[in-house]
Amino acid sequence: MPATTMLSYVEDSYGHLFVQIVVNNGVLQITFTNPGGIITGIQYKGIDNLLELNNPDLNGGFWDLNWSEAGSRKTRGKFDTIKGTSSKVIVENEEQIELSFTRSWDPSVQGEQAPLIIDRRFIVLRDSPGFYSYAIFEHSKDLPAFNLNTTRIAFMLNKDKFHYMAVADNRQRFMPSADDRLPGRGQQLAYPEAVLLVDPVEPEFKGEVDDKYQYSCENKDNKVHGWICFDPPVGFWQITPSNEFRTGGPFKQDLTSHVNPTTLAIFVTSHYAGEDLLVKFEPGEVWKKVLGPVFIYVNSVHDKADALSLWDDAKEQMEKEVQAWPYSFPASEEFPNCDQRGSVCGRLLVQDRYIDTENISANAAYVGLAPPGDAGSWQREHKGYQFWTTTDENGYFIINNIREGIYNLYASVPGFIGDYKYEVAITITAGFEIVLNELVYKPPRDGPTLWEIGVPDRSAAEFYIPDPNPEYINRLYVNHPDKFRQYGLWERYTDLYPDKDLVYTVGASDYSKDWFFAQVNRKTGDKMYASTTWQIRFTIDNIDQAGTYKLRLALASVHHSDLQVRLNDPTADPPLLSTGDIGADNAIARHGIHGIYWLFSVDIPGAQLVQEENTIFLTQAKSSSPFQGIMYDYIRLEGPESCMP
Repeated sequence: MPATTMLSYVEDSYGHLFVQIVVNNGVLQITFTNPGGIITGIQYKGIDNLLELNNPDLNGGFWDLNWSEAGSRKTRGKFDTIKGTSSKVIVENEEQIELSFTRSWDPSVQGEQAPLIIDRRFIVLRDSPGFYSYAIFEHSKDLPAFNLNTTRIAFMLNKDKFHYMAVADNRQRFMPSADDRLPGRGQQLAYPEAVLLVDPVEPEFKGEVDDKYQYSCENKDNKVHGWICFDPPVGFWQITPSNEFRTGGPFKQDLTSHVNPTTLAIFVTSHYAGEDLLVKFEPGEVWKKVLGPVFIYVNSVHDKADALSLWDDAKEQMEKEVQAWPYSFPASEEFPNCDQRGSVCGRLLVQDRYIDTENISANAAYVGLAPPGDAGSWQREHKGYQFWTTTDENGYFIINNIREGIYNLYASVPGFIGDYKYEVAITITAGFEIVLNELVYKPPRDGPTLWEIGVPDRSAAEFYIPDPNPEYINRLYVNHPDKFRQYGLWERYTDLYPDKDLVYTVGASDYSKDWFFAQVNRKTGDKMYASTTWQIRFTIDNIDQAGTYKLRLALASVHHSDLQVRLNDPTADPPLLSTGDIGADNAIARHGIHGIYWLFSVDIPGAQLVQEENTIFLTQAKSSSPFQGIMYDYIRLEGPESCMP
């Protein structure tokens, strides 16, 4: 057919209602329900439909959300597949079609639909091997309060065609089928998402665990993922060229693709964060945000022997989409083009005189603009836009294509604890570049390092990660650098420490072998758990009895835990620190190796130290669940100034 974008309508059987909209751009054909805006068909390269329409629940391609009534603290609520109540052709010419499917809100749907005005857009360009989608979410002054828990665009792919999934160069494989998870073929484990395949359709998967959280990815790396069909050799890929519309910053983790076969672009979620990332709206709160665009890319090769090369091609296409951001073709005025944005550049240095008398270049630091807040607030931010980059080896950075607005500049520097915040608010205006003077981060530090455990990088990956129980493995992660993604590693603590807890001796122990990656509860019976107390043993020469020592505790993850710190007496009351019940990121259960970052500093009076061996007791006092626990990022004991050599 001619290489031109074509739009047509399909009437119902009575001939008086356009129930479908069909777009054909010469490469693929897409069918939408009208006015719902659900994608029910993608025709490409001889495959009548790349999508699945026979699932018992979710089918095709769609936007959805999960929401709760105001005041709820739960991260799951009512599931809502977004269906438009009206549709409109925004752009129609030989080069481009842009469709709008809008859903309004009124009191008649109170309790049934999230109180938002939602405009979902789909863009098809001439001869393009794919299509774009974005949405404009609006909460206006006449709408009631509620919590937005999750929103995403999802595609349920043809189960007979797509069996090979790729998330990264070293995270791709043939996958089990959705039927393998059903009762009889699959056995649910500690939570519904994790299933042991006991009688799968394909015997090769027998004995494996399937869990969608094993394929999660950090925002900064979550740019392309999807599936490959081998007959004919066709790929289906979800490409996200920018993180500006995602919540929680560059280290926030989320789902990608998983068994069904499913591929997702998630914009808002509490995964690996908890209640902090619920988007809570007050009555009449005015808010508007553009989510996307993301690109749905399809590709093919002639020879099925070359099918795996489709992943490499998808990565190349992802790079092209990143270079093209911000796109020039979305018709909505809510999406600013390149000329309507600004930029910031500068240099970040670190001042730590206990490491170097000169300022240190912040190499490979993450520097970003996010809505105003406290240092580190960006990881809990969820209503605005964020713009991040990394510094070069000399600490220089430039952040381009920033939306107009007022921001703070933040940074996280590998090798140093804490978070940097530039105290002067930054106002971005269209077409202007802000050049900052040298910025100097002074990380928390009161004295010289006496000893340290781990590496300050916001992750627990450097600690001891055990082999999984051989009865619960995912073969992809055997001899894999992401060993932490195996199911059930929290239970291995009880296997290794059945009676006594971990003891770490400074100067003799090795944190990569002797520090378990997560301080979890010990299992004592069926659904019974005991809290754990870890010990750090150390000696100090020439104690300054009048000085104050400082214990720094950087936490990579916390889930409903109470961390208590004591010195030399495990029953001391009160402890030197008791955090109370903090954290809800659930990263231990979801194989995340980190969640929300926390930093605590504990004063230790020199008079409480002894010349012989000292012991710091770290107690995680909550014990109602196997998933309560702490992942440490880094621990350091600093001495007073008098300890300088």
